[in-house]
Amino acid sequence: MKLAITGKGGVGKTTLASMLANLYAAEGYTVLAIDADPDTNLASALGIPAEEAQAIAPISQMEDLIEERTGMRPGTSGGFFKLNPRVDDIPERFCLTRNGIKLLVLGTVKKGGGGCVCPENVLLRSLVQHLFLGRSEVVIVDMVAGIEHLGRATAQGVDALIAVVEPGMRSLGTAQAIRKLGQDIGIQRCYAVGSKVTNDSDRDFITQNLPDFTVLGFISYSPLIQQADLLGTDVFHHAPQAAAEARGIKARLESLLREESVANR
Repeated sequence: MKLAITGKGGVGKTTLASMLANLYAAEGYTVLAIDADPDTNLASALGIPAEEAQAIAPISQMEDLIEERTGMRPGTSGGFFKLNPRVDDIPERFCLTRNGIKLLVLGTVKKGGGGCVCPENVLLRSLVQHLFLGRSEVVIVDMVAGIEHLGRATAQGVDALIAVVEPGMRSLGTAQAIRKLGQDIGIQRCYAVGSKVTNDSDRDFITQNLPDFTVLGFISYSPLIQQADLLGTDVFHHAPQAAAEARGIKARLESLLREESVANR
């Protein structure tokens, strides 16, 4: 399974990514969890202690590695650099493993936009392409409110693009924009997950205002999720109701993908 999870900041996409990672790890899969959000909160949601999380250097900030693989140091101009750098050894070298989940922090490119042709971005895009197309693990990517690390070459390896939304028009608008970006590069399986819902009215609001989406399910608002953040413990074990809801979302997604696979035979 290769999943890209995205949405407007603060909607709960990191919470969902961490719980799905735990669910697959509990089933015996090797899981590669990728933090591609500049806020880099996935380590905390997985229950990795702050001192260990702070020691994880984002790939985008490893200037020596970027220069070694692309032939150009970040921040320099002129000259040439490799557009297809070697990346296959990076996950093993730079991930942190905890409870069957391997965490890799990508970071982001802080200049020129997500599509800039610079050595940092070329390395990240090549790495994400390798993760989706060249790895046998379950790969779950916690992304920014967009799909800046994905490209057309990567799209064929994405099993599902999941937009996490909360009850609010700005959040739903972001999901619509994400869906359009995904379709532009060839990702057709784009789903939504409602987050921070408190009642049926919230669920109906999300479903009715996203008519082009299949909504996989909902994560209810829970003070235990916020408490897990405050304590620095993993959400999956601290908020059992949310974990059960995530299990239902996972089952719904897998059912839809199986139905599509059968229909395409």
